Amino acid sequence: QVQLVESGGGLVQAGGSLRLSCAASGRTFSSYAMGWFRQAPGKEREFVAKINASGGSTYHADSVKGRFTISRDNEKNTVYLQMNSLKPEDTAVYYCAASPSYYRLLTDIYYWGQGTQVTVSS
Repeated sequence: QVQLVESGGGLVQAGGSLRLSCAASGRTFSSYAMGWFRQAPGKEREFVAKINASGGSTYHADSVKGRFTISRDNEKNTVYLQMNSLKPEDTAVYYCAASPSYYRLLTDIYYWGQGTQVTVSS
């Protein structure tokens, strides 16, 4: 069992930065690939970024590539999402997720966090 708790969301002006954190309980964190997703009001949840268990491989959605960076610290059982050059369209609830497979992360999620709100004002 893995519990995920996100933090770091808030209100920021366009062009600003935020760093989201997702702290995981349990000693098996380092065996999971991790991902970030987001859901804006009235829209479906969408993939943002993923990282493999060791942290050696990452992938970012085109909408955030070059602005957002996913990383992880397995010693701290935490995955991060550094968000720079934020835009109003980045406004959403951001969720972290754990999957046993980096390659099937979009379809094979074992655990979800509760989400953290990010609001970007224009």
